[in-house]
Amino acid sequence: MRSLGDWLAYIERQHPRSIEMGLERVREVAARLSLDAPGAQVIVVGGTNGKGSTVAFIEAIARAAGWKVGAYTSPHLLRYNERVRIDGEDASDARLVAAFEAVEAARGDTPLTYFEFGTLAALWLFQHASLDLAVLEVGLGGRLDAVNLVDGDVSVITTVDIDHTDWLGEDREAIGHEKAGIARPWKPLVLGEVDSPSSVLRHAYAIGANALRLGSDFFHEPIDTDRWRWREVGTEFELPQPRLSAPAQRANAATAIAALRALPRGEITEDAIAHGVAHANVPGRLQRQFLAGVEVVVDVGHNPQAARELAAWLQANPVAGATRVVFAALADKDVVGVVDAFAALPLAWHLAGLDAGARAQTAEKLSSRLAATTAAGGATHATVADALVAARAMSRAGDRVLVFGSFHTVADALVALHSGP
Repeated sequence: MRSLGDWLAYIERQHPRSIEMGLERVREVAARLSLDAPGAQVIVVGGTNGKGSTVAFIEAIARAAGWKVGAYTSPHLLRYNERVRIDGEDASDARLVAAFEAVEAARGDTPLTYFEFGTLAALWLFQHASLDLAVLEVGLGGRLDAVNLVDGDVSVITTVDIDHTDWLGEDREAIGHEKAGIARPWKPLVLGEVDSPSSVLRHAYAIGANALRLGSDFFHEPIDTDRWRWREVGTEFELPQPRLSAPAQRANAATAIAALRALPRGEITEDAIAHGVAHANVPGRLQRQFLAGVEVVVDVGHNPQAARELAAWLQANPVAGATRVVFAALADKDVVGVVDAFAALPLAWHLAGLDAGARAQTAEKLSSRLAATTAAGGATHATVADALVAARAMSRAGDRVLVFGSFHTVADALVALHSGP
């Protein structure tokens, strides 16, 4: 019998390309699996940044309301099991193996990518779990993403920014068109940014989707350092600040609340909303710890929009000492745009290589791409672990070390932090 590790290695080999856009193959296998709705109600969450956090807020609030919730997210940090949660618990190896076996038996000779295989496995598990709510994070884009074979009762687009341009287009309008493909006719589409691309709104209007927009249909505003207000016409809630601390997290929480309130069935109380907002947590999003008086922060941010949020957080939360940055990114990312977001901050850069298959990038290559930025001349290191060791060695109590650039970067850093002194 194959172990989970054996299955993951196997499904990586089942398609010649890691990404293959389109729904024909995955829809065909889903029909053979008799996959219907993964839950009594479904929320599908797409966007450039903020998807994982928004899913976490939806999940935490719904569970606080007493609902049985399944959440599917990607990618994972340390264990594949993180991608599939049922009732707040990561799926066990045995459950995932059973799901992979079911998908394999149904697919015949139909090739599936790693993500498609995993998505079908998650949907199979959810369908057998009698969920009150399934929350599904879109992988890449939306219109042609495997998750889009599911019709959501509510669709969410958190933000739209420049990323994955090889697949989605070169500007926000083109990317917005792809992401808007998760909207459904006559169903709510919740938009988690004030200035959504016009392509998103045009598509919503064309299909009759009911667009609910942050800043127009629902709002968030600070009350004091400990409280904030969510409101729409006729309703408002005073809530604790999110446990997740990035500046964008209040917008993500507000979007999650709007999505839950847009569902056709089930009431969410103010107490459940407050509890979920206060307790939702996602590893790798401004995850902080102190080591010998040095604050070490890791974040999965990997595009210019996420970098701007990180820079805003650094400015709003200064430290007494110096800040050193360990940065490692995949080869297909806009690293210049990322680093430029920090141009106004006095940072010491440590550039690291990443071993990530076809998307790997050495520190030397990264350094050459950043020659015209404020990271020029930053120290180079073969691995994230090496860079983290060097940055910590140069730091003293009161300093900060920020590690960011991709999920791979954060995973390597967490492994190093857990195994090192």
